[in-house]
This record gives sequence, C-alpha cells and structure tokens, in this order.
Amino acid sequence: MKRIIRTLTLGYFVIFLLYSCGPKKVKNEGWVQLFNGKDLADWTVKISGFPVGENYKNTFRVEDSLLKVRYDQYDSLDGHYGHIFFKTPYSHYRLRVEYRFVGEQCPGGPQWAIRNNGVMIHSQSPESMELNQDFPVSVEVQLLGGIGNEERPTMNVCTPGTNIEMNGKLITDHCTLSKSKTYYGDQWVTAEIEVHGDSVIRHIIDGKIVLEYNKPQLDERDASYQKLLPPDGNKLLRNGYIALQAESFPTDFRKVELLNLGDDCPE
Repeated sequence: MKRIIRTLTLGYFVIFLLYSCGPKKVKNEGWVQLFNGKDLADWTVKISGFPVGENYKNTFRVEDSLLKVRYDQYDSLDGHYGHIFFKTPYSHYRLRVEYRFVGEQCPGGPQWAIRNNGVMIHSQSPESMELNQDFPVSVEVQLLGGIGNEERPTMNVCTPGTNIEMNGKLITDHCTLSKSKTYYGDQWVTAEIEVHGDSVIRHIIDGKIVLEYNKPQLDERDASYQKLLPPDGNKLLRNGYIALQAESFPTDFRKVELLNLGDDCPE
C-alpha cells in the first residue's frame, strides 16, 4: 500500500510539473513591461569606476516616457562605461526593445562606440562586478547605427568574458556580424531576442532571424572565469540578468518588454 501511495504521489507531482510548465503559463503571463515609462524602478545602475547604484552624472534617466542614455553632464567619458540591469534574471524568454540613436557622442568616447550601444543577456549581476569593470560578463546583442554611407548591420553578437558556438564550432572572436540591413539616422528600430537557456539564442529584426547561435558559455581565458563558475563546474550560461548599455553615444529606449517562455520549467 505504501508503494502504491508513493507511486501515486510521484505521478501527481509529474502531472503538476507538466501543467504548470506548459504553454498555458506563457499565455497567462503575456508580455511584461520591464520599463514602466515613468522611472527606473526595478533597475540597478552600475557604471565603471563607481559603486553599484550610483547613477554617475545622471547617465540613465527617464524623460518624456523614454529611458534615456545621456552625457550632457560629462566633460569627458574617461572610461565610465555604464549598464542598467533589470532586477530579475531570466532563462527562457523573448525580449523586445525599441531604440534609437540621437545627438552626438560623448567627448572622449572611442571611435568604435559611435552610434553603438547594446543589450546584455545572460549577464552576471551588477553586485558581482568589480568596481572598475567596464563590461559585465555576458552575451551582448550589439546595436549599431549607420554612419554616412557605411553599411553597419545591427543585432550583432559580442562576447565580453564569454564564448558562443555556431554550426557546432566554438567562436572565440569578440564580435560576429548579423545579416541585418543598416539603419540610418534617428529612426526607431525594434529588436527582438529569443533566448532558450543554454541552447539556442536568436536575434530577430523586421520579423526575420538575422543571427542564431548556441551554447553561450564562460570564457576560460577571462579573469572572472573562476569567480563566476558555478560549483558544478558547468560553464554553459543557462540564465542571467538583462542590461542596457551606456557606451558613450546618446540612446533612447521607449520600450523594453519580455515574454516569459517558462523559466521555471525543466528542459
């Protein structure tokens, strides 16, 4: 009788998991607005050279219902790269961001950062970053704008402290270009990122997949590798924080929304 009870209990538990992790959960949650259009509630700032939570020279701000990256109070960038992190780490989700580049680059910003920003996924927490760390260990969805007549695809992937795989091959290059077209001027661009834990990540723009890669993982060559490696020694990145960059060029974000694809579900 005890064996029967244990078997029934296990069966009910499995059924509970199946129903709680199925498509019904996603449908009920729908798209969640990570940026509320009013303030920076639920977001944490980390700027290189300053402690967590210090929004140096009001770099990140909310004006006109937009989340803005601004440098009007800076004399020079001086290497103060910044990031603003949402409070919750995620694993399986679809993220939609609407952005545009505006104005002029901060004095002292590097040439490569002109009309350049990014969305960090599978990131370490802001609290775990070193005081003078420029970029969190993460996978960066690089956002680029056109310069003159130069073709510059957006939605590329860069890998600060990480590596990825493509077509079964480990990619150790810092950045890999997407197949997107170039977006010029100050037009709004809608970028989507589809993340499936430590398996597949897709970059989507205008409804088309412009980049796809697999197995995001910690880079053994990076100084933070041992610090961030979990106790089980698995270097694959299954989840992490989402962050928006401040990389020296003024940028507006008018929408940051997320569709949870079932973070709490077993793969």
